[in-house]
Amino acid sequence: MQRRPYPPKRPPRRGTEHPRSRPTLKPGADSRLRRVFARIGAPTAGPFIADRFQREALDRIAEGDCLVTAPTGAGKTWIAEQAIARVLTAGGRAWYASPLKALTNAKYREFGVAFGPEKVGILTGDRKENTEAPVTIGTTEILRNQLYDAMDRGAGIDTDFVVLDEAHFLGDPDRGVVWEEVMIYLPPRVPLLLLSATIGNARQIADWLVSIRGRPCAVVQAGKRPVPLEALFLHPSGTLMPLTAGMDKNGQPRLHRKVFDYATQRRPPRLAPGRRLPPFDQIIRVLAAYDLLPAIFFLKSRADCDRALSLCNGIETDPRQTEERRRRLAELSATSEHIARHRQRSAAIRWGVAAHHGGQLPAWKLVAETLMTEGLLTAVFATSTVAAGVNFPARTVAFLNTDRFNGKDFAPLTATEIQQMTGRAGRRGMDRIGFILALPGPYMDLALAAELLAAPPSAVESQVRIDFSMVLNLLLSHSPSQVEDLLSRSLAAFAIGEKTRRLHRRRIDGPAQLLAADFRRHLAFLQEHSFVDEAGRLTADGRWASRLRVDQPLIIAQGLRTGALTTSDPPLLAGMIASFVQEKEIDENAAPPERHSELMAACLTLQGTLRPFARQMIDRGFAVRPLMPQPAATVHAWARGEDWSDVQRRSGMAEGDLVMLILRTADNLRHIRALSEPFPETAAAAGQAVDLLMREPVATDWGMEG
Repeated sequence: MQRRPYPPKRPPRRGTEHPRSRPTLKPGADSRLRRVFARIGAPTAGPFIADRFQREALDRIAEGDCLVTAPTGAGKTWIAEQAIARVLTAGGRAWYASPLKALTNAKYREFGVAFGPEKVGILTGDRKENTEAPVTIGTTEILRNQLYDAMDRGAGIDTDFVVLDEAHFLGDPDRGVVWEEVMIYLPPRVPLLLLSATIGNARQIADWLVSIRGRPCAVVQAGKRPVPLEALFLHPSGTLMPLTAGMDKNGQPRLHRKVFDYATQRRPPRLAPGRRLPPFDQIIRVLAAYDLLPAIFFLKSRADCDRALSLCNGIETDPRQTEERRRRLAELSATSEHIARHRQRSAAIRWGVAAHHGGQLPAWKLVAETLMTEGLLTAVFATSTVAAGVNFPARTVAFLNTDRFNGKDFAPLTATEIQQMTGRAGRRGMDRIGFILALPGPYMDLALAAELLAAPPSAVESQVRIDFSMVLNLLLSHSPSQVEDLLSRSLAAFAIGEKTRRLHRRRIDGPAQLLAADFRRHLAFLQEHSFVDEAGRLTADGRWASRLRVDQPLIIAQGLRTGALTTSDPPLLAGMIASFVQEKEIDENAAPPERHSELMAACLTLQGTLRPFARQMIDRGFAVRPLMPQPAATVHAWARGEDWSDVQRRSGMAEGDLVMLILRTADNLRHIRALSEPFPETAAAAGQAVDLLMREPVATDWGMEG
């Protein structure tokens, strides 16, 4: 089948259609689904019996490292819990690292129930509680930083067991380097348990770990998904039908005949005209008719998720459920004014639907997750953020596109991406079967959807790269030659070595040589500017600069040692630091920043002072982001105590993006707060600035106890 080419750009949607223009869906189902739907329901209750792969993983982690690959919901966390319990029984300590703060908070609550709250602590940058507890739950970056500190002290990290959850983040272009650093730096004496649903080259990663850690690493894979999935297609008439019907002669999934007929029509009927969103209230009515709810609908953008709520106004709900949602929302928002008057609160109460995406307040996302987990929502409209490890189960997962925006353009989904999304379907202990629903539309390639659903996960590739923070921290405890030896142990170098040996060729320049060359380039610049001496040892400036484990450590360090960033004014410092952390483009239609004279003068001085240094970095090929006045003014206003609504409106940013800007600014300030010896006044101001920034709705603990 010839696939539709993906356009490089999409014209914007122009609102939602008038209700009269929407098609009417009549619930129906292909006769072949009768047996499938008969399996819907909850499994018979009984005592928990561990699966074979779970028992095998526990045995293997007692002997060495272990990489577990199993579908979402298969019970990987149970393995971690049992292994940690074994460590605690022996009087040891454990570290559980996850990629997301939301997931870290969820595991903190979950493990607190499992082991007792006094035995579990949390470290995310934003939260630091019970840090002396034998079990630490934290983000992977915090674990990496603790490994840096341990190497600096010449001592081992204070843990006896490490779990890396969502281990496929090793291949994440932005953050994968942190996972790889942890695996390289972690002492071999500490057993390592890696958990993931989507790693296509698990054996290669295990072999690499064996090569750098010198201890066995087993690969344990789940034989099958505990809750099987059935892929469906919703015809625009309202009829549900199987998406596929067996395999073709090439071993590829074959579209069901009626689906193939639909996909090959020159002008097939649509659920909605043009590029408009479909009538979600009617789609939900079809799903309800066959007991396929609750559902998660994955949409391409935040705006679509929000607009989808307005297309649910035809949903009929039980008044008792409406009242229960109203009561639960009142409980969840009792201590949060912003949640109590959230603009999407009405849709959650009246229709049992919610949107979940990165543009929302973290507290509201937690509300949506709580209501969904408690069975109070019918549907959630989400971007791919829900797919990344958050406990957000549903009976059905629906998607409208087989492409996604990758930050630059729309590109076809990968097998790993679609499997992360569909992993939310089918709730273990609650469902005997789960469903994947393909909805027709202008950006749905049905043949590609069938192919991706049947494909194995993509291979995870090394994302290791050199930056100044890494170089400074490694030089705390290693000579330059030792650093180059560490870099030669990267996954990328191992993969090239494997290929070279397989082809019986002489060793060729590969990632290790490129990494070494890049390290020497960074080292030369640090030496030129007296952060490192000629012998490769950190100077006094280099030692305190190594504590700046942030995105732009060298620029901030230069601002501090020239005096352009030293101040005793907390809001002023917060505003100046915010100008370093903003990555996203500012909305051109946003209101101009308030021209607070003292802030603007400080920013101009900072910019002028840093310009020669930044120019030298650029001339040497190092990336330098421009200082931005809009985020500086926004964070400065918030730190000075201005109202959230006013700050958010003037910023032109979505609430979730504004929270992220403030949280990243606070994280940078925490690193400056640690520099109390060389910069006592500025360090004190940084600590006070963090306190000013971390107030509701940026920081809230309303839902932390459940």
